[in-house]
Amino acid sequence: MPGSENPLAETLDRLSAEGMLAFPEKEKVRCVACGHRCLIAEGRRGICRVRFHRGGKLRVPYGYVASLQVDPVEKKPFFHVLPGSPALTFGMLGCDYHCAYCQNWVTSQALRDPAAGGAIREIGAADIAALARRCGARLVVSSYNEPLITAEWGAAVFDAARREGALCAMVSNGNATAEALDFLAPRLDACKIDLKGFHPGRYRGLGGRLEHVVETIRSVRVRGIWLEVVTLLAPGFNDDPAELRDLAGFLVSVGRDIPWHITAFHRDYRMREGREAAASDLLRAAEIGRDAGLHFVYAGNLPGQVGDFEDTRCPACGKTLLRRRGYTVARETRGKDGVCGGCGASIPGRW
Repeated sequence: MPGSENPLAETLDRLSAEGMLAFPEKEKVRCVACGHRCLIAEGRRGICRVRFHRGGKLRVPYGYVASLQVDPVEKKPFFHVLPGSPALTFGMLGCDYHCAYCQNWVTSQALRDPAAGGAIREIGAADIAALARRCGARLVVSSYNEPLITAEWGAAVFDAARREGALCAMVSNGNATAEALDFLAPRLDACKIDLKGFHPGRYRGLGGRLEHVVETIRSVRVRGIWLEVVTLLAPGFNDDPAELRDLAGFLVSVGRDIPWHITAFHRDYRMREGREAAASDLLRAAEIGRDAGLHFVYAGNLPGQVGDFEDTRCPACGKTLLRRRGYTVARETRGKDGVCGGCGASIPGRW
């Protein structure tokens, strides 16, 4: 049985509930939480390793966190959601990808890599929502591991957080299904999706499929959830100018007002060779996005080195509305509800 593999697996299997994003298929269960759509036999696990079949039912993670902390909302990164506000972020264990450069691998690769795992804490959804209220966090975010594979628990937390008046968001790799988005959409105000490049072959090497992420980005927009996209730029992996032009062109085709964040790769996990991304790499990619016609292009995690690509400017008149340094809003001239104080244009987001 799944829980007999190691002590961490036994603990996680105990902290589980019957999954909603699944249906029976002969003597197996079909999980529809992510794009892998695993068909899971009795006593077996899905690709994520944390969703498993026991007693004719799909069991899914529930009732714990591996990470729980308050961060600036800009760290997610969200630049058009409650700028300058604290966000309470919670995460569990596991992922449906196996990215060699994962910066959250200790939590994401649990039950896949013996070196991963980390401590967990049992907690109720209402307790997380109450903590957000006490901390003054107006946004509650599911992140650190892949939220789609822990969607049932995320939904419980979001329901509790919304009763406390908070907005809710997730930070995802975008390997979603229509069923998962329909399940989560009524509870989500915002979604940040990692678009890790625009090369199908390299995406397969990470454990995913580019076409799934492309469809998720379109689907999130159709459902009216505020969307921001981030690309971790890794020299020699996804920084080819032609690929970046294709990526930016795709985002323009979905919506020019989608904020595109380009952040700098640093050596981590199993990708410890090659050079790290420099400010010049981010600026080159950001210019490609701006030239493609995206209204909001940001270069992140190298504070003070990327010029005005940390700031939010009005696409109509060019006025700087939010001046940032790293995760801090240094100056704000944005009007109520995101209206430009210079020309009165409406700036899209969740203000």
